[in-house]
Amino acid sequence: MHLGEDTPDAIAQAAGILRRGGLVAFPTETVYGLGADARNPEAVARVFRAKGRPADHPLIVHLADSGEIAQWAREVPAVAWQLAERFWPGPLTLILKRSPDVPAAVTGGQDTVGLRVPNHPVALALLRAFGGGIAAPSANRFGRVSPTSAAHVIAEFGDAVEWVIDGGSCRVGLESTILDLSGEQPRMLRPGAVTSEALAAILGAPPAMRSIGSPRAPGCLPSHYAPDTPLRLVETGSIEPTVRALVASGHTVAVLSRQPPASADSTSRCRWARMPANADEYGHVLYARLREIDAWGCRCIVVESPPATSAWNAARDRLWRAAGAAPEPTDGT
Repeated sequence: MHLGEDTPDAIAQAAGILRRGGLVAFPTETVYGLGADARNPEAVARVFRAKGRPADHPLIVHLADSGEIAQWAREVPAVAWQLAERFWPGPLTLILKRSPDVPAAVTGGQDTVGLRVPNHPVALALLRAFGGGIAAPSANRFGRVSPTSAAHVIAEFGDAVEWVIDGGSCRVGLESTILDLSGEQPRMLRPGAVTSEALAAILGAPPAMRSIGSPRAPGCLPSHYAPDTPLRLVETGSIEPTVRALVASGHTVAVLSRQPPASADSTSRCRWARMPANADEYGHVLYARLREIDAWGCRCIVVESPPATSAWNAARDRLWRAAGAAPEPTDGT
């Protein structure tokens, strides 16, 4: 494994590794990605092996610009181009019907493909130097907390990745919004920084929600994004009684909350981590904070549930899944 800074020489060497079928971890505005040549099934298979990812779990193909959509998708609806014009580069993944020559390994065997143009200068420089699509899930073991720094990637993989480009801390910190445009109506498969309201400005109405029959998409299993320490999600008014009960039973507890600790909860068996009250700032630090708390060695993490508003939907979704409490899709919208 080589850790390289975001210099032109490092990016050129990383692009060469991708052409040879190797793996390169690189920063995006959302999280760090574990990249491989999306046209090379053997390279894509290495991503699945490194992550321990199920073969039917699709990858997102990262592109240098929206002009490359036609190389990967067919029957592209007009609204896809409108969304790309408005939100790319940015944290929005579009699910489209795949071109016949897109490797099945990338799509998890489905007839759809996820595409996005990342909004990070290092990612864009790498894509341009490589000259093709890079299949890149988050650079972590499957189901675990996503990495938002090069140090997180190294801690996950060590020498299993040939090259890690250090582009600093990821600005957004949560994975992209995933919007399915392959069916009769747009559906949001995963919330992210691009909200339903923002999408409605282009779509004419908020997208429907994920349902049974929607394409499989990254990060949509009921349990995902999980730290090693068991995580319990509770409402604001339940934090103090929950912590007291756990401490009384002999557990050491970590608390992740937007509120300051009550004096009664500041004990040797309870460590409190204060979180930002702003949704964007919260998302930026969430994964890094969960990794820090994991290292404390507590028996349980109690997390204050974020507000039930659109701005907080992405954080709520990730924490529900981290707690293994995400709702299953239904046939309704």
